[in-house]
Amino acid sequence: MKSTVLIIDDETKLAGLMARIIGLEGYHTLLAGSGKEGLRLLERENVQVVLSDVKLPDVSGVQLVKELKDKKPYIEVICLTAYGAIADGVTAIKNGAFDYITKGDDNERILPLLAKAAEKAELQYKLYQLENQLISQHSFEGIIGQSRAIKNAIELARKVAVTDTTVLLLGETGTGKEVFARAIHYNSNRKQKSFVAVNCSAFSRELLESELFGYKAGAFTNAIKDKKGLFEEADGGTLFMDEIGELHIDLQAKLLRVLESGEFIKIGDTKTNKINVRIIAATNRHLQEEIGKGNFREDLFYRLSVFHINLPSLNDRREDIPLLADYYLKQYTAKMNRKMNGIDPTMLEQLEKYNWRGNIRELKNLIERAVIVADDEVLKADLLPADLYGEQESLLSVFDMAAMEKNHIRKVLKHTKGNKTEAARLMNIGVTTLYRKIEEYHLG
Repeated sequence: MKSTVLIIDDETKLAGLMARIIGLEGYHTLLAGSGKEGLRLLERENVQVVLSDVKLPDVSGVQLVKELKDKKPYIEVICLTAYGAIADGVTAIKNGAFDYITKGDDNERILPLLAKAAEKAELQYKLYQLENQLISQHSFEGIIGQSRAIKNAIELARKVAVTDTTVLLLGETGTGKEVFARAIHYNSNRKQKSFVAVNCSAFSRELLESELFGYKAGAFTNAIKDKKGLFEEADGGTLFMDEIGELHIDLQAKLLRVLESGEFIKIGDTKTNKINVRIIAATNRHLQEEIGKGNFREDLFYRLSVFHINLPSLNDRREDIPLLADYYLKQYTAKMNRKMNGIDPTMLEQLEKYNWRGNIRELKNLIERAVIVADDEVLKADLLPADLYGEQESLLSVFDMAAMEKNHIRKVLKHTKGNKTEAARLMNIGVTTLYRKIEEYHLG
């Protein structure tokens, strides 16, 4: 069975004939005699294409296009008219119609046009589903935690999400600043547009400038063709600028211009470009201290911090550690196809006592490594690195520690199928250190 086609026409004989012709091509058809009836059917049925007469008893088919597309943006609408009018055709297309054709004169066009419209509608529906999954995935409900500190941050983020206000996210490394930035974007009016993220500390000054603003062909050596910058990529959407405190002072002036006027100039260009981008910035630095040192512009700080949210460290929300640990346990057991029944209370007690310098990111990595090396179906405290044992560490001899380390490395290498770079990443050590340990413990 092909797509479902809804025919809206008050001329029942003509509509019935069209339904039979379309049905012979394998399409499932629905009939409605008015715009109101058509809208009701659209809500109940899984429709891909609408064929609508322009002259209906209760509404203009041209105006109906907008109502149909508002209800289900992924459908396609073809307008049919007995007497073609250029003005109506233009309005119908502006309202989102796939095409506007004249009955009789364009009969041979209907089936090929219907096939193209159905194909486009199917693709748009898949995109619509993906967008809804993204919105669901990045909802505020997906942010884990019941502590007052995280709830306060979520409440502020909800309030600012529905505005176009610039947001500054403050917090230590690993506290979930990008998670909050995405949640703000996908709960805003810009959610159908792009969310673009850039880490300002990951590029040199020159490279970051070309990434942000783009360049014209010939602007510098190897600039063979024009390049769109991230501001253009995010037009209509959100640009998340992580580690904004690392932004070079010269680029800060250019960013300030974008915030104040919505304008920028590409490298090697003289023409001004207009954009409509929401900026969400994040930093783990104390920007006011950086202002005092001359590293950050005060005027830019005040533009960025119109609305700021402090994200709590994991040490300030220790009651959330069991929830987070359980979430990552389920995530990694599913990913690695392991059967695990939870975390031993002794291990949870150690996790709650630990000083989390890397915050949620550090906890996430720790649970991943523990799942890899666990022999039992319950994660136990002996899977934790030595520095999480606290006072218990002194009870372990040098020989015990070496045996634990050797066993740990063996299991991680087995998990990565001998990939030493990946193993070093999982164990949070350098590749050189891992090679030295492999040689020391005769694991090669």
